[in-house]
Amino acid sequence: MSRLPTVAIVGRPNVGKSTLFNRLVGKKLALVDDRPGVTRDRREGDAHLLGLDFRLIDTAGYEDEDPETLPGRMRRQTQAAVDSADVALFMIDARAGIVPLDEEIARWLRGASTPIVLVGNKAEGRAAEAGLIEALSLGFGDAVQFSAEHGEGVADLFEALRPHLEALEAEEGAEEDESPDAPLKLAIVGRPNAGKSTLVNRILGEDRMITGPEAGITRDSIAIDWVWSGPDGPRDVRLIDTAGMRKRAKVQDKLEKLSVADALHAVDFAEVVVLLLDATLGLESQDLRIANRVLEEGRALVIALNKWDVAEDPSKLFNGVRTALDEGLAQVRGVPLLAVSAATGKGIDQLIGAAFATREAWSRRVGTGELNRWFERAIEANPPPAPGGKRIKLRYLTQAKTRPPGFVLFGTRVDELPMSYQRYLINGIRRELGFGAVPVRLMLRAPKNPFGGS
Repeated sequence: MSRLPTVAIVGRPNVGKSTLFNRLVGKKLALVDDRPGVTRDRREGDAHLLGLDFRLIDTAGYEDEDPETLPGRMRRQTQAAVDSADVALFMIDARAGIVPLDEEIARWLRGASTPIVLVGNKAEGRAAEAGLIEALSLGFGDAVQFSAEHGEGVADLFEALRPHLEALEAEEGAEEDESPDAPLKLAIVGRPNAGKSTLVNRILGEDRMITGPEAGITRDSIAIDWVWSGPDGPRDVRLIDTAGMRKRAKVQDKLEKLSVADALHAVDFAEVVVLLLDATLGLESQDLRIANRVLEEGRALVIALNKWDVAEDPSKLFNGVRTALDEGLAQVRGVPLLAVSAATGKGIDQLIGAAFATREAWSRRVGTGELNRWFERAIEANPPPAPGGKRIKLRYLTQAKTRPPGFVLFGTRVDELPMSYQRYLINGIRRELGFGAVPVRLMLRAPKNPFGGS
């Protein structure tokens, strides 16, 4: 598992460090009070910012005191946190302006090897304007204009942190879990009696799972490690067999409810999900519901038509299912569809190969230059609309995350961007940037102007 980058928040007492910590972690883990010095120990939590994931450290307020006093020992903890962090957020109170203790902290941070991002908190309204100009004297460039209390300036903070965190990611590469050589976490889901356990047995070459004509034999999600002898050599796979998923209205038995919940948890754990259909029954509405659930969870999806050896008029069946999938899963057209037979082993190598290829697309990261060259071509070919006669200005696009791919679109009036235009961009990203039929997330962000009004 690759290490999350670490971000430390530092600043003098009562500038809003713990409020920022709580906002980014999404929980009130740190005590917040108007009195200075409430935080004494380092507090850590997993933070999420527009698709950036990192470990956040809330530190005690930095005070100029004797090293042996309590404030002095707290300062040592703060210094240790900054030394061990990948990035430090130096927070000032933009309304109060720069005070001597801010200048002392800045002198210390300028001598540290940790990259520093200056954050001007309480920057909502015009009262902060003078303090933000003063902050230039600290030597860290323009301060990110932020309001930890109201959540304003989130997009600007993202822009400031992203280059540092992306550089770390590039240095580490896509470690262990994201490496192409890591075991493929492959879950097999579907309605009862679609042949999931039979398929797992055929893949493994042994009767590992109990099978039979009765629907619902499998109750727990079972994970099994296996090595696939692919065309490029052996590849590790972690197979997950799951209980059948019936329509919710038909699930009455408490044990079956637990089994379905366990299957849904297996989807969350997986990288690629194979939805197994029964070729003798074709595509049913429940299959589409399962597929939509997989896509909503951001997993990569492959669909397999099982019992192909006994299917009637297979060519007509395949084309019919393909058309129905493209209509029913309009948000992700072209999901891989393969014909397999758990009974004879037909198509299994192609299925596993498709799963690995789909994971590769799901894990893909596009370089900023390539992404924005494509973005410029896309908006030139089809400019965004101008609702009410006022044009929506799209500034740039950045990839915030992978697995699933997530992009952040910055611009003005983006809240008025129609869904049809968002789909145009998402479909173009999939089609032209090598993402295929994996779920792609697009988040819209407009940088907040704290001087736009009081």
